[in-house]
Amino acid sequence: MAEIGALSDLPLPRWLRRDGSFPDGRGPEVRNYSQLMQLIALGRACAVVPESLRAQLSDAFAVVPVSDAPPVTTVICWPPHSRSKAVADLVRIATALRS
Repeated sequence: MAEIGALSDLPLPRWLRRDGSFPDGRGPEVRNYSQLMQLIALGRACAVVPESLRAQLSDAFAVVPVSDAPPVTTVICWPPHSRSKAVADLVRIATALRS
């Protein structure tokens, strides 16, 4: 396992905020995951990503578990006007599991 503090030679990305600005820092400005993956493949950044993404990554990426990364919260997102029964079922099940 790696420690997040040991990744100092490659900067973490700075994600675009809702107001169109980027946080201060030395990492590259990133607008989407495609751009992030390109920057990592070029050796210009590193990123902490969910384990679920691992199976989708090519051999161009080195992947190791990080022992001291903070936990993340996963959310469900859908269009507010959706009347999808599948989405409603997913939200109902996720809410029940959270309780």
